[in-house]
Amino acid sequence: MKNLALSIIKYRKAIIAAILVLTVFFGYFIKDIKVNSDILSSLPKDDKTAILFNRIGKQYGGNDIAMIAIETDNIFKKETLEQIRQITDSIKTIKEIGSVTSLTDVIDIKSSEAGIEIGKLVDENNLPKTPKQFDNLKKYIFSKDMYKGTIISNDATATLVIAKILDGSDKEEITNLIKSKITNLKLPETIKIYYGGLPFTINEAGKIIAHDLIFLGPIAFLVIALILLLNFRSKRGVALPLLTVVITIIWTMGILSLLHYELTMITCIIPVILLAVGSAWPIHVINRVNTETDPDKKKALVNALLYVTLPVSLAAIAAMIGFLTFVFGSYLTMIQQFGIFSAVGIFIALLLSLTFVPAHIVSINFKSNTKETTPKNNKKSFLDNFLKTNVSFIYKHPAYIIIPWALVLIISIIGITRIQHKVDMIDYFKKGSDIQKTERLMQSKFSGSMPVYVAVKGNVQSPEVLNVMKQIQKFMEKNPYIKHTQSVADLIEEMNNAMGEGKKIPEEQAKIEQLWFLLDGQDIMTQLVNDSLNEGLIQANMSTADNKVLTQFSEDLNQFIKQFKNYQIEVSGIPALYLRLDQSIVQTQRRSMILAIILAFALVALMFKSVKKGLYSIVPMTISIIILYGFMGWTGIPIDIATVLVASISIGVGDYAIHIISGYNHFFKLEPDVNTALRKSIQISGRAVIINVLSVAAGFIVLIFSHLVPLQRFGIIIGVAMISSGLAAITLLPVIMKATQKSQKIKSYDKTQSDEVLEKSEYCN
Repeated sequence: MKNLALSIIKYRKAIIAAILVLTVFFGYFIKDIKVNSDILSSLPKDDKTAILFNRIGKQYGGNDIAMIAIETDNIFKKETLEQIRQITDSIKTIKEIGSVTSLTDVIDIKSSEAGIEIGKLVDENNLPKTPKQFDNLKKYIFSKDMYKGTIISNDATATLVIAKILDGSDKEEITNLIKSKITNLKLPETIKIYYGGLPFTINEAGKIIAHDLIFLGPIAFLVIALILLLNFRSKRGVALPLLTVVITIIWTMGILSLLHYELTMITCIIPVILLAVGSAWPIHVINRVNTETDPDKKKALVNALLYVTLPVSLAAIAAMIGFLTFVFGSYLTMIQQFGIFSAVGIFIALLLSLTFVPAHIVSINFKSNTKETTPKNNKKSFLDNFLKTNVSFIYKHPAYIIIPWALVLIISIIGITRIQHKVDMIDYFKKGSDIQKTERLMQSKFSGSMPVYVAVKGNVQSPEVLNVMKQIQKFMEKNPYIKHTQSVADLIEEMNNAMGEGKKIPEEQAKIEQLWFLLDGQDIMTQLVNDSLNEGLIQANMSTADNKVLTQFSEDLNQFIKQFKNYQIEVSGIPALYLRLDQSIVQTQRRSMILAIILAFALVALMFKSVKKGLYSIVPMTISIIILYGFMGWTGIPIDIATVLVASISIGVGDYAIHIISGYNHFFKLEPDVNTALRKSIQISGRAVIINVLSVAAGFIVLIFSHLVPLQRFGIIIGVAMISSGLAAITLLPVIMKATQKSQKIKSYDKTQSDEVLEKSEYCN
């Protein structure tokens, strides 16, 4: 380490130049970063649920369904129907659109003098003219169960234009094009347009991610700068850590782009995390340099590096462990990528802290223990007094510490029983947002925007298969959140009814084949049956994303279809994917958390060569996990795609016990007395812990300004985790250590002992 330190001093200019060159290099690639806000794409490619969903999308015209809701006082007006036709026709011109369904372009089956007539529900070339004709049209449309509540609301004030985007198309580009075309129509203000469905939701989330990346970074930057200024009260103490993390962010995001990864809803917060976490290590280096009193600046810097390299490296390794657990513990690719690049960023921050920071310090001709960093007076701060009182409680009134912690833990454990899981992209947007308004309209006036698919294998022209499909449809429609289902069996029933033989499936296959002949060539058929006619698709929409409802529906439906043992029946759709994501989130939570605790314990146990001290280290982190989950339960914050990360991150980033244990070891070697070693460790290391807690928590809490609700929740509970872990490390952990350590000397605690001795100690955290 001494040779390394001397090399950094000798080649400081080359180090700074190389780092600047690499910064320009990686910074160049940041411009190519793309945003992928589709959380469904984070399922692995070999996931069976994702494979089935994608197969159905490719086979039946795309499973990315864009919904345009048109709301007015009365749909049945000539100008309104003309505007619906204009919207429909303009969307049809987009080549990436597989099919468009609307009042002016949907199949209609009715009887005629010739037998059966298949046409359009509304003849766009012969629209009604008189009020009576409009009234007749309204009655006719509402007599069709297939369309009432699906493409037109029951109160006739809203209608849908449904467009299927072809698989493999750029959803962001297509949704923007749809909006542009509708805007160019210059519809009157009496017409309200709402954009819904997963493609529009994903597009909006992508815009928010890009906005947050630009907006949140500067806020976090200013907050951390303020905390650094309050603590260091020097330009170097503020500028150098921030410059280091800015370079770290540029390198990390440049590497991410260079390797052709995309920004997701989770990886977009990496810059904020690096600002909050990565600033800690240059702070430790600068802090140690400031305490050196050797007049030889090079020797002072070497001494500082020799002392600070090991604890800083161990702290960084602990943080990397917390993030890398997502690589092995998560099923979702976006969380794995988040773990990888967060760990890469932390490694870069460590590397720069031990090379760029000291090289820069030498280059600016620093003077150790300068006036700039020397306290102007000896007046004790609030933090000093707090730590002094804390030490007094530990030695004289430990019950004052144990009892409050016990009460907090009991309340938190009760709160854990109330915790919920949620995977709902609509819930990711703030209340009052356009996406939320659209979904409320979809759920109240239509059948929702979450497609459900049931694929039935078999000869779809046989009465047996069609009747099986009808039985499944009737069972699905018993669910209050499914208002309507559709399959080719419905069309056959409509045609049979138009023939005057009742609304039912014909008993003879020959009869079905005759009716089928009339359906050949209709656009809707490609959405309901495959080309080989050996599979039919039941389509529906669910009007809720409630995890309990989706789980119960899935279990009931799968149990129901078990009776059809001679048929291969598969269930897919957005609810199935949401449930798969929820299962993956639960797995991620358990695996990564357990792995992080085990690795953190192993790291401390190996570092201090003591299993007991390894166990000490997991006390604060375990307490913080219980409190954060209890907090989530009581406040109604669910475990979702972002909050699932908190436990493992808090274990890695908030392992403050290392500092207390390390300080205790140092002072115990100087004077083998438990009481003295603990007191000095709390008053010196405890101060650093609290400052670290405040800076990290403040950096994360900046996420409350995000426009994505999961990131707001993430920021809040990571702050709760950091504060609880830090407080446990400086209050409860010392009580436990005092009770379990064997003191070689017994000394009474002198409350009036001068803190100057501590401040002059060689130990610096």
